[in-house]
Amino acid sequence: MTALSRVCTALNEAGVRYAVVGGYAVALHGAVRGTLDIDIAIDWSRAALTATERALAGLGFVSRLPVSADDVFRSRDDYVSNRNLIAWNFYNPEDLSEQVDIIIAYDLTGKHTMPVRLSECIVPVLSIADLIEMKRQSSRIQDREDAAALEKLR
Repeated sequence: MTALSRVCTALNEAGVRYAVVGGYAVALHGAVRGTLDIDIAIDWSRAALTATERALAGLGFVSRLPVSADDVFRSRDDYVSNRNLIAWNFYNPEDLSEQVDIIIAYDLTGKHTMPVRLSECIVPVLSIADLIEMKRQSSRIQDREDAAALEKLR
């Protein structure tokens, strides 16, 4: 089972409303894009963040920062505005290529997702329109290129 499938299965079982965003989402929509890390967005709430942290810990992932879900939830505005932290990173110490970023600068609430079936599970992916909007809000060159590639698919 792939890391993406394991992560999504754990989040599905935890009842978290989430969506795959970032490079995997771009690729799952059909644009050519290589990526290693799994980027997810959640409906922003303390309960969802805590459930996400527990699900990742259950898979053996650990936080790169010495913070808890409660810390991130309480200090989100400070992290994003003053520390330029847009994602809370988790990694698998058994396989350092397996990384998950919880995008804390983005709230999935009110956004649209679409289910994509992988062989092992169903993965909710941010809709192409919402993903383009998210990518356009970033100042990274790769995100602008992703938005342009997604526009061609639309």
